[in-house]
Amino acid sequence: MELEGIRKEIDKIDLEILHALNKRLELAVMARRHKTRVEDGSREAEILQRVMRQSRGLLGHDFSSGLYAKILEKSKALQGLEMKLIGFQGEHGAFSDVAASISYPDAITIPFQEFADVFEAVKDGDLDMGIVPIENSLAGSISQVEDLLVQSDLHIVGEAKLPIRLCLMTLRETEYRDIKVVYTHPVAASQCRHFLSRQKLTLRPYYDTAGAARMLARDRPLGSAVIASKLCAELYELEIVKENVEDRSQNETRFVLLARERSREAGDKCAIAFSVPHKAGSLYGVLKVIADASINLTRIESRPIPGEPGNFAFLLDLSGSDRDPKVKGVLEEVRRLTTMYKFLGCYREARA
Repeated sequence: MELEGIRKEIDKIDLEILHALNKRLELAVMARRHKTRVEDGSREAEILQRVMRQSRGLLGHDFSSGLYAKILEKSKALQGLEMKLIGFQGEHGAFSDVAASISYPDAITIPFQEFADVFEAVKDGDLDMGIVPIENSLAGSISQVEDLLVQSDLHIVGEAKLPIRLCLMTLRETEYRDIKVVYTHPVAASQCRHFLSRQKLTLRPYYDTAGAARMLARDRPLGSAVIASKLCAELYELEIVKENVEDRSQNETRFVLLARERSREAGDKCAIAFSVPHKAGSLYGVLKVIADASINLTRIESRPIPGEPGNFAFLLDLSGSDRDPKVKGVLEEVRRLTTMYKFLGCYREARA
């Protein structure tokens, strides 16, 4: 290998080492939720002994044990802070990660592979909250998240609205004319269809926009680019070829924050899910109750119920607080008219 090629391999390995170290620290702060105290001497000794056994090749025992002593020290320091943990789907640099960091600047954001993993980690107490996208102004509703909201016992305790600015980025050594393939999440791709078509770029769906950016930096496939957030270019050392490739500038995603318990703060927006008897006028009856009370209905979506062909769950957002007697009375009447009813939460409406 030539020197330049060796250095590129070193850069790739450094990126993965840093990613792995960060992931290890994230797992350490999650583990604190299952420990009675920060200090655990037997566990530390077990780790150091294993590291010593596995230190081969150019890794001397002194170097490995010294390195891991520092890692363990950092882990304990983070565990002692007891910071708020917020989970999101994707990799660091995803728009959910950005929305969580804006909403709670002092929190630790932790990535998960799937939306369901975020819900599960919140339910199990590994996280204080989760943040998931529920709708985009161009692509519409995120059906998988809506289904999980209906099925889970978590509560919506807040929301965030984030303007979405998509960037085309690639490796620094890639020429623009050589780009043939673009990796990104299908939802992001749906927000920039016209751009992809005009540039005659082949789309390769990926599970996450930031995940695609990390893959590009790690695997370095020839003639490839990604569409992701501007932050990803910084995190994964990519070159932004073109900014704002979304089809419309009015591109916004709404995220909801999830927790095990209801919010203790007074909100001005309620979310519910319900099913109605399978007969004419059932849904109309529910909507009439809300309309007659002059309560503003801000969103309604329907989702099929698994195992019940022809039956649907409806998700509604409406203005008002569940502490308001009028709103409370309407929700009780809705409960009476429905075959399944879930109060998803009352929280403050967010501004972009």
